[in-house]
Amino acid sequence: MVDEIARPDDVRRQNRRLVLAALRGHDLLSRTDIVAQTGLSASTVSAITTALIAEGIVNESRDGDVTANRRGRPQVALTLNPEIATIATVELALNLAHTVLFDYKGQVIAQEIRRIPTLDATAGDLTRAICEMLDGLLAGMPGSAGRLMHISMGVQGVTDAASATMLWSPITPDINVAFGDILCARYGVSVAVANDCSMIAEALRWTDPEHYTEDFAAILLSHGIGMGLYLKGKPFLGVQSSGAEFGHMLHVPNGALCRCGRHGCIEAYASDYAILRRTAGEDEQAQPAQDVDAASFNAVADRARSRDGAERAAFRKAGQAIGSGLRSLFSLIDPVPIALVGPGAGVFDLIEPDLREIVSGTTGWGGKPDLTIRCYPDEHPLILQGCMMTSLLHLDTQLFAPGDLREAPLRRAI
Repeated sequence: MVDEIARPDDVRRQNRRLVLAALRGHDLLSRTDIVAQTGLSASTVSAITTALIAEGIVNESRDGDVTANRRGRPQVALTLNPEIATIATVELALNLAHTVLFDYKGQVIAQEIRRIPTLDATAGDLTRAICEMLDGLLAGMPGSAGRLMHISMGVQGVTDAASATMLWSPITPDINVAFGDILCARYGVSVAVANDCSMIAEALRWTDPEHYTEDFAAILLSHGIGMGLYLKGKPFLGVQSSGAEFGHMLHVPNGALCRCGRHGCIEAYASDYAILRRTAGEDEQAQPAQDVDAASFNAVADRARSRDGAERAAFRKAGQAIGSGLRSLFSLIDPVPIALVGPGAGVFDLIEPDLREIVSGTTGWGGKPDLTIRCYPDEHPLILQGCMMTSLLHLDTQLFAPGDLREAPLRRAI
């Protein structure tokens, strides 16, 4: 029999998360604002915020304009204490590592971008470089910064979120890289490792909740193609991996060669390397280019805009492949808002007509589905923001037991 009555501890924990989430979405809020945001009673909000202030997690502030247009007794504004914790984020992409330290309010403390030849790098090379970057940032933190409490990592490829492991990635020859175990042992904190597209979806959900809340998909169109998917307000997680491998759905049986080694994937027709392979007149079974220069890709796009020919045909093929994938997806889950992210979003004008034509053939809705698409040409800030929110939401949950997390020792092996 299912126990439908929640335990008091669970209710208090959930209410506390609601208050922290409300504060995280705004710089300053009064207690009255929090009541309106969360739907909790005034007495519950008062009890929770009093405890959060006593624990140093929330500060009172009289510098804001929260009560500027209100009558009656002035209300005290509340804000998250940035110095209560530090979190680290790591983006690992093709030939690139980007590490950032954030405070508890989500403000940048320090960051480093490093070019790494990932295609020739071993797991040891990658983890060594990431640790060097994190060590340098942590050593240079201001004295007022809180201790490191969580690390979140977004990587290109297939990941196992439960074990914080990168199972496979096209950017490096090594597989089953246990980034979580390695970073946890070095820094003594919990570590999350997820597919970069899942982090993009998490970021959009926080930065634009008006459009991305319950059901939506974020599709990365770059050297690889992936998808972060939210259904009923929850991230879609595979049984064995944390990402929805949209780019490796079958588009053409026994078709063009993909970087994953299989044939006929959407990525083999819609990625930047696929588009350049077709415009160069290469056989579709030719080995995909390991890297694509942004200037070269943009030059091909410019030629496609200026005249009809091989370049425009290649982008049309890309639009058809993406549209085919979306049509299959919508057959399973119904149409959802779509965010196109990365370099492919910058050439949406070239792929949109064919993409929409393919999707419009979807049946079962009494007409053409209403397909909403928004474009975000730069994926990197979204990946890091998604990692940041993953870490901060983890802390929001853990800080329900305040002493446990803040008293944990920080191990930093040399």
